[in-house]
Amino acid sequence: MEHVTEGSWESLPMRLHPRVLGSLRELGFPYMTPVQSATIPLFMKNKDVAAEAVTGSGKTLAFVIPILEILLRREEKLKKHQVGALIITPTRELAIQIDEVLAHFTKPFPQFSQILWIGGRNPGEDVERFKEQGGNIIVATPGRLEDMFRRKAEGLDLAGCVRSLDVLVLDEADRLLDMGFEASINTILEFLPKQRRTGLFSATQTQEVESLVRAGLRNPVRISVKEKGVAASSTQKTPSRLKNYYMVCKADEKFNQLVHFLRNHKQEKHLIFFSTCACVEYYGKALESLVKGVKIMCIHGKMKHKRNKIFMEFRKLQSGILVCTDVMARGIDIPEVNWVLQYDPPSSASAFVHRCGRTARIGHGGSALVFLLPMEESYVSFLEINQKCPLQEMQLQKNTGDLLPKLKSMALADRAVFEKGMKAFVSYVQAYAKHECGLIFRLKDLDFASLARGFALLRMPKMPELRGKQFPDFVPADVNTDTIPFKDKIREKQRQKLLEQQRKEKRENEGRKKFIKNKAWSKQKAKKEKKKKMNEKRKREEGSDIEDEDMEELLNDTRLLRKFKKGKITEEEFEKGLLASGKRTVTTADVGIPAWEPDC
Repeated sequence: MEHVTEGSWESLPMRLHPRVLGSLRELGFPYMTPVQSATIPLFMKNKDVAAEAVTGSGKTLAFVIPILEILLRREEKLKKHQVGALIITPTRELAIQIDEVLAHFTKPFPQFSQILWIGGRNPGEDVERFKEQGGNIIVATPGRLEDMFRRKAEGLDLAGCVRSLDVLVLDEADRLLDMGFEASINTILEFLPKQRRTGLFSATQTQEVESLVRAGLRNPVRISVKEKGVAASSTQKTPSRLKNYYMVCKADEKFNQLVHFLRNHKQEKHLIFFSTCACVEYYGKALESLVKGVKIMCIHGKMKHKRNKIFMEFRKLQSGILVCTDVMARGIDIPEVNWVLQYDPPSSASAFVHRCGRTARIGHGGSALVFLLPMEESYVSFLEINQKCPLQEMQLQKNTGDLLPKLKSMALADRAVFEKGMKAFVSYVQAYAKHECGLIFRLKDLDFASLARGFALLRMPKMPELRGKQFPDFVPADVNTDTIPFKDKIREKQRQKLLEQQRKEKRENEGRKKFIKNKAWSKQKAKKEKKKKMNEKRKREEGSDIEDEDMEELLNDTRLLRKFKKGKITEEEFEKGLLASGKRTVTTADVGIPAWEPDC
């Protein structure tokens, strides 16, 4: 699409509705971005599009504006419960953000109703809201949307409502598939009419997205928008105004470097990415205690109802720290983020690009820093080759101070901190073992002692990955960790009650030890005994049958002998009878009568 360049909204080949232009002016967008100028004309001409553009390039307006224009141009106006457009996005935070942007544009058009369907809300209330208010434009996450198609019994015939669908948009399409929503997407697509316009938007086009393009789009136009000044042969995925840095430090120095950096940038807005939910919980708690005078918030995928509130609150802050997992890596537009700090490198190279893209959005500047262990330094070259994402080295900060003893003291004073630290360590090791780039992030090369010191652990946890290993460089705390109490008195009371119950059970079981040892632990032994008895019985019965057959044969022979003795049969007939029964002679032992030999 080289012939299409960015310009004013009035320069589009198809004029936009005056009220749409008014909304753009209110939001302060006088000009289009490259992805908008390339996509909007095609979408409005009823073309299917698969758009790839660097993160923060304005992809949301590239589908919101065409949706409104297509619905405004409909010959037959939409009724209250007719769905004209459907926007599917991987996370509830991104869905909330799109819904807000859409609300700016639907405000001047009261004939259109919009509805947001995401997890963390009561699905019954969502059904009632749709019945009362309708939903010509639905913004939803895949799981909740799939659930809504199954609520016919509650009076919601969504399959019938989407027959009028004009536009389907899959935002962050690669992430939809990465998060395991492929089955949900396929189920949803089966309910939708074939005659529709479809748009796929993402910062990276993966092989899975290519498969989805072939399955869900009809003769799509592919749009790939690059940054200005980037060579045509390049496929750089990060914005040109983004400054990307990396810092190499040991595992037991990393936390000190992070805290020192945050203390020196208190007036700025930061996102800190960790690899797991448990790490977010642990380090979020640690930062709250060690970085004073700054608002620190935590968000991860296992939070249900609090996530939306935390996200909205952080967006409004002028400065602060959001400790998070990759749930915040895609499409989220948080105003004026100065630094994206990646404490743990992400599990995939594409996730690295999306994390960095939370800053330097739509013309603004920003910086990103990733912390790497010495053994991981080759990841820098990998990113440059794989993602065309160059990084500059940032030297270690001096006079950082050692904060790990303070973190240990927190664990000794509160069992909740101790347990969070143990869970964080275990989850980190397990996530590390599953890293996509296994040639660089090798579990066998990981210095577990240094890592445990970096987590400020009091002792090593018991886990399969550490079985049989010795750690002379790690000195456990000289304390019985079972005696560490919860700071929360209610939790500590519950723990003591549970411990007392366990001790009581142990005392009761001590007297029964010998009996328990001999007692069958399951019904398997009883089953074996029963089977053995049945086999013995069957053998006896089979043996009895054989004896009966022999006895019958012997009785026949005895009858022949008596007949012969009485002269009723000749000797020749007698011998023939014996031959027929398989015997040549009959003994007293066989028939129970005195032995007899015929006269010669």
